Amino acid sequence: MTAEMVAPEWMHTPITAEQYDSWSEEQCAGIEIVDGMVVVSPSASKRHNRLARILANALDAAAGSDWNADTDFDVRLQDVPLTNRRPDVVVYQAETIDLTPTRPEHVLLVVEVVSPGSETTDRIVKVDQYAKAGIPFYWRIEQAATGVPIVYTYVLDPATKAYRDGEMFTGAIKAVAPFSVTVDLEAV
Repeated sequence: MTAEMVAPEWMHTPITAEQYDSWSEEQCAGIEIVDGMVVVSPSASKRHNRLARILANALDAAAGSDWNADTDFDVRLQDVPLTNRRPDVVVYQAETIDLTPTRPEHVLLVVEVVSPGSETTDRIVKVDQYAKAGIPFYWRIEQAATGVPIVYTYVLDPATKAYRDGEMFTGAIKAVAPFSVTVDLEAV
């Protein structure tokens, strides 16, 4: 960044839910709001996006008519201070498809695909935020050096509002919770 470049004012001031809700989808793409502050996310790699899309399609097909699985939209974790996360994959109640914002009580599962630069956020910060918000399941996909993805699954303990370890899958997922789904991520 050169001395002449100045970050926009909105990057230095907290954003309220009302302000954010007035922004266009284009303005909201590629950002998250954490404790009222805009956090810019770098563009994901093609491999990252493909993993998310293949998994979302498999989850959507396996979920039945009560649930939808999609990519790239906000989940409003809290209004004050505003915290919106944009998980890589979200399984949410089908009947809430037209409700905006999507709230944690509408969500069954969130998935994050870890990329360079998102390791700490996806492994520690988001895990805690999603658990405290009461989202029942969290999956984290690690893009291993071997090229074969490793999927870690977590299940919410409602009493402690923390996740406990679930199953781990290498390459192919054969999960039974939150519903039965099989998907081969090894060929990505």
